[in-house]
Amino acid sequence: ALLDFRSYICERQTQTMTIMKKIMTITAAVFFFAAIASADDRHVDVNRLPETIKTFLNTNYPSVQILYSTKDDDLIRPEYNVALENGVRLEFHNDGTLKQIEAKDGVPSSLIPAQIVQFVKGRYPDAHVTGYEVDRRHYEIKLSNRLELKFSKNYNLIEIDD
Repeated sequence: ALLDFRSYICERQTQTMTIMKKIMTITAAVFFFAAIASADDRHVDVNRLPETIKTFLNTNYPSVQILYSTKDDDLIRPEYNVALENGVRLEFHNDGTLKQIEAKDGVPSSLIPAQIVQFVKGRYPDAHVTGYEVDRRHYEIKLSNRLELKFSKNYNLIEIDD
């Protein structure tokens, strides 16, 4: 009976160790992926921004001071974020092309495709664009009346979200 008890204890210890190893492996994996997913933004001096971003800012916001600029160190697709003193927030792809802009006072029409600007003026004459996002497959517009419009790359309206 004592031998059976020792075998039972030994078997339970082995099972417990196996479970503990699995828990430790899962915990390590979670921490690893969390570290990758939460790659922090780090400050980037304005002079070290890509030339395309500096040209964009000098062209569209020549007299507006940059409050801060950061680079999101995402391993797959790093991005740049820029905040201006007038409240405008911009996000750029790694190559310096505009990804997103948020501006309570309005996004300049020159940054939005003319077909979309005409659509918005025709359908929502009292609203102005407060947000604009470019994606590989579509454009998204946020209006001051809180509507969000999604357009295809061919400038066809595909979704309205209120």
